Amino acid sequence: MRLTTKGRYAVTAMLDLALHKNQGPISLADISRRQAISLSYLEQLFAKLRKSALVSSVRGPGGGYELERSAASIYIAEIIDSVNESVDTTKCQGAGDCQGGETCLTHHLWEDLSEQIHAFLGGISLADLVAKSEVKRIAEHQDRKQFIATETINEIGDINDRERVDGLRFSASSL
Repeated sequence: MRLTTKGRYAVTAMLDLALHKNQGPISLADISRRQAISLSYLEQLFAKLRKSALVSSVRGPGGGYELERSAASIYIAEIIDSVNESVDTTKCQGAGDCQGGETCLTHHLWEDLSEQIHAFLGGISLADLVAKSEVKRIAEHQDRKQFIATETINEIGDINDRERVDGLRFSASSL
């Protein structure tokens, strides 16, 4: 089966968005940190997701992205399709030239399997995934890790600020 990183990342990012929808617009930077997906890659994916009317952007301070529709009405196959991906199990990417330019004996079998996988993913919504206990457990763990990392960064910033102030006091007292 051939489902590339683009399709996987798009589904992961959309699921992250659905899991955090109660927090208002979600920044791509937050998704990037939680899911370890490059920010520039997410920007490319979200341009396609927005064009497909799966997400909407909110500008300004506190801006980010929100689901355009309810999580129950967004299906995994739709997400994969929106980023121009396909779930393809054929060796020839569906071209029918699998065996020296001609169709192989099993081409139609693999083509049917691709259609079955697409139909399967078309029956699973973001809400279905959000409701899974293992998904919730993983999301809570990611949120805890991000909170700890943010707190550590804030503490380092506070230490640096105190050192700058102490440095200024030392410089002023030397005068």
